Amino acid sequence: MDKPFAITLNPGSSLANHTGSWRTARPVYLDRLPPCNNQCPAGEDIQGWLFHAESGNYEAAWRHLTRDNPFAAIMGRVCYHTCESACNRGKIDEAVGINSVERFLGDEAIKRSWKFAAPAKESGRKVLIVGAGPSGMSAAYHLRKLGHAVTVMDAGPYMGGMMRFGIPKYRLPREVLDAEMQRIADMGVTVKLNSKVDNILDTMKGGGFDAAFLAVGAHIGKRAMIPSGDAAKIVDAISVLRSMEGEDKPMLGRRVVVYGGGNTAIDVARSVKRMGAEPIIVYRRTRDKAPAHDFEIEEALQEGVMVKWLSTIKQAGDHQITIEKMALDDKGFPQPTGEFETLEADSVVLALGQDVDLGLLNGVPGLEVTKDGVVKVGTDLMTGHPGIFAGGDMVPAERNVTVAVGHGKKAAKNIDAWLSGTTYAPPPKHEVAQFEKLNPWYYADAPKTVRPMLDIIRRQSTFEEVQGGLDEGNALFEARRCLSCGNCFECDNCYGVCPDNAVIKLGPGKRFQFNYDYCKGCGMCVAECPCGAIKMEAEEI
Repeated sequence: MDKPFAITLNPGSSLANHTGSWRTARPVYLDRLPPCNNQCPAGEDIQGWLFHAESGNYEAAWRHLTRDNPFAAIMGRVCYHTCESACNRGKIDEAVGINSVERFLGDEAIKRSWKFAAPAKESGRKVLIVGAGPSGMSAAYHLRKLGHAVTVMDAGPYMGGMMRFGIPKYRLPREVLDAEMQRIADMGVTVKLNSKVDNILDTMKGGGFDAAFLAVGAHIGKRAMIPSGDAAKIVDAISVLRSMEGEDKPMLGRRVVVYGGGNTAIDVARSVKRMGAEPIIVYRRTRDKAPAHDFEIEEALQEGVMVKWLSTIKQAGDHQITIEKMALDDKGFPQPTGEFETLEADSVVLALGQDVDLGLLNGVPGLEVTKDGVVKVGTDLMTGHPGIFAGGDMVPAERNVTVAVGHGKKAAKNIDAWLSGTTYAPPPKHEVAQFEKLNPWYYADAPKTVRPMLDIIRRQSTFEEVQGGLDEGNALFEARRCLSCGNCFECDNCYGVCPDNAVIKLGPGKRFQFNYDYCKGCGMCVAECPCGAIKMEAEEI
């Protein structure tokens, strides 16, 4: 009898079958621009530093943040965080508290004495900066990083500019401001205080400077033609706020009328309230038309500040003023009614806007000043005179700290290029990661963390900081609410759902790549990517 036999089959492999040839479209990894980044006037990579923060690596997060903006602790207090209004998370529950995390990182940096490194190499070029405010010190920081010798000259006795003389202590504690200013000076930036520049060309020539950046703040209060007697006390808002930085506080009396509806008017009213006065804001339009941010108006009302909407001052006299009530016409514009009211007033504070002292520009050839009293500049922030750049309050732009900081960075990059005989070309922007590109199913509801507020009694009587910060636990929670819009955070979804095992992991921090020999282009990875970091592209057939 023949012995039984077995047939052994060679199992082979399916790797020889390149199923990718069936594909009509291929998935492609990409980086989209998070809407928060796109919105930030300072140009911060918000998603990038939140990525480090949510891992608990706070120093890496702070250093990533300060690549663009050296003032994390300041911005966490005074920035109006328009990034949060653009945040995609707001369409799920509430926007990520970006500003809260930024403040936490800034405060950690101060507490732990983190410093900026001095440049590895000196360029041999000298740059003059006029003004030690947000724009000037931002430019100083970025120029110093590039190796340039930087000298900052300021007419005032302290660094900070309008952050010190235009923002009250209850919003920005001076120890925070001083710490972040000094950190920049410690990089080797020369700061000359009480040093007013009267003529920019003479100063540049005398100091041997190769370029200059003009960043003078708007310190001059605008006046209004108000009929008044000799006994009427009328002062401007910036002078009032500036005097609060000294030992001799302003003598305004008990009943103080603040004329204006912007943030400066609110700051003055809230400040004099803390000094024991009874402030009344008079504004010619309605609350919804006031330039001040609504949350600041609300906080002022909570603290007992009175507001006369649709009112204008007609006359100021000895311890009293006359106001005329206004009414809106058919087009919504305020019109006088002929109805008057008398208010007791020991002083009137004008908060009607500010101008910049442009005296240092007299005789500069090629430099143009607009009818609005600001300097005309190109897209590179250079004036009509070669080598002289300008930013912040000195140029046509929205006047706030964040915009000024962004101008400082932009000017530094353009000055650096100009000094080397080249032109700075900003890198192209990616497409914005719209909410429709995300897969929100993967994100559970997680309401925004609310920052603590000082109790109302202390708000009315002290200059203690009104809004508190987050502790580490809440800051970590808030950072982890970020959706990482348009940027892969290695969640492994694409790796797990691919039916062809065509997604290759490259290792921590290196993301993934596709094996197009076997990817059939089914699109499951695109559909299941939570952050919209993959797209389908048609194959060329």
